[in-house]
Amino acid sequence: MKSIEKELSVQAKADRRPKWLRHLCTVHHHRALVRKYCFKLGLYRQGLMHDLSKYSPTEFFVGAKYYQGYRSPNTAERLDRGYSSAWLHHKGRNKHHLEYWIDYSLQKDGYPLTGMEMPVKYVAEMLCDRIAACRVYQGDAYTDASAWQYYESGLRVNTMIMHPKTRELLETMLHMLAEKGEEETFAYIRREVLGKKA
Repeated sequence: MKSIEKELSVQAKADRRPKWLRHLCTVHHHRALVRKYCFKLGLYRQGLMHDLSKYSPTEFFVGAKYYQGYRSPNTAERLDRGYSSAWLHHKGRNKHHLEYWIDYSLQKDGYPLTGMEMPVKYVAEMLCDRIAACRVYQGDAYTDASAWQYYESGLRVNTMIMHPKTRELLETMLHMLAEKGEEETFAYIRREVLGKKA
């Protein structure tokens, strides 16, 4: 994975356009991919509304400042400042992020904060988001297993915070994607998860 990041970093540095324009193009590309995937699932409104907060000054200016081209600018901001102001803004406005669904637990034992079960339409959008992000940042190195591999790299956090039913559904979809590809996975999600006709 590190060699891919290094290669993509070299490509990003060779691009002479201003960072704000490269960031804008990345956001547009990501949103276009998510829109395409959401439309395949019949999630038209979500496809159109996906990540619109990335155009807000709070997120866009930070994204342009920390743009690198091979990973999220939120990671670079987090490394520089110890937190990501853009991410804190983003996760509270976009229901396809598991962090949006964190609330105080009603259980006496365990963690005081816990993940609530996500509506399935947002879990499906989360899958679309992960596929699009992997495609954007990995370029030609993308495979159908990329979204699962990315998820696996954050598994400790995902299993601590995510609601068990949400985690089970997301992992089922990610495994299916890795093993059977986009076409079969999207047909399954549309029919079995979202209950939409073909």
